[in-house]
Amino acid sequence: MISAAVSSTPPPPQTRVKPSGEGCVVTAVTSLGDDMFVACRLNGEYVEVYHAVTLTFLRRLAVPELGMWVYGLAACPRNNCLYASDYDDNSVHRVKLTGSNAVQKWSVAGRPAGLSVNKKHNLIVACYESDRLQEYTTHGSLVREICLQAGVTLPWHAIQLSTGNYVVSQCTSPGVVSIVRKDGQVVCNYGGQSQTSEVGEMRYPASLGVTKNDDILVADEDNNRILSINSSRGSIQRLALSVEDIHSPRGLCLDKSQGRLYVGEWSRYYRVLVFEDVCV
Repeated sequence: MISAAVSSTPPPPQTRVKPSGEGCVVTAVTSLGDDMFVACRLNGEYVEVYHAVTLTFLRRLAVPELGMWVYGLAACPRNNCLYASDYDDNSVHRVKLTGSNAVQKWSVAGRPAGLSVNKKHNLIVACYESDRLQEYTTHGSLVREICLQAGVTLPWHAIQLSTGNYVVSQCTSPGVVSIVRKDGQVVCNYGGQSQTSEVGEMRYPASLGVTKNDDILVADEDNNRILSINSSRGSIQRLALSVEDIHSPRGLCLDKSQGRLYVGEWSRYYRVLVFEDVCV
């Protein structure tokens, strides 16, 4: 079982941070080292940066022409950059995190949502409206396009597993998390109407996280919970967290190097919850 505990330093109340702006909807979250990057609905053209341990606000990272619907953030330690998806503009923005914070932008397929970086340090884009995944180099050259098959629709987030396959969340209700090959064919599905586990059906699964063993974390948005899928057994259970009252989790980032889990809330509290000492 994957589990998490809130660190005693800083004290428990500081395991949550509310981005600036009253009612500021958290749309995406990611991290690099001790920097936490947060995209918020009311911002537009910038991403907020916090210290992941103290949860203090550090700065606003300018991203010119970035829209207000940013459903994906991903950071690459090798290329030292941040990627942000622009849902309305069908584009991805790349921001260099040193020097002048130079920004590069390129077009992608319809309605880009979740982003991730694979072991080749390429960017994986889940294209929600066009039912496909796209892989790009860090400078925007298309490496691969995967047209999803066998009823895999409305992909919200995709992460490449150690096997080379991809785990893909379908933001539907009942929700499905699928494992697909590079040709887009389905290897297996978790969830859907046939779900018989104790956790019941997923409802609009959004962002994903993957552990070192290819176990999967799912932000089960409308059920107000984080699920854990054991890849070897195929079992699904609710992730035990020290904060029970999580509301509408849409953003999720699992930092395996730090053993840290970030959860961004879409509504009500508008928080980012940071959990330390996550077993990954």
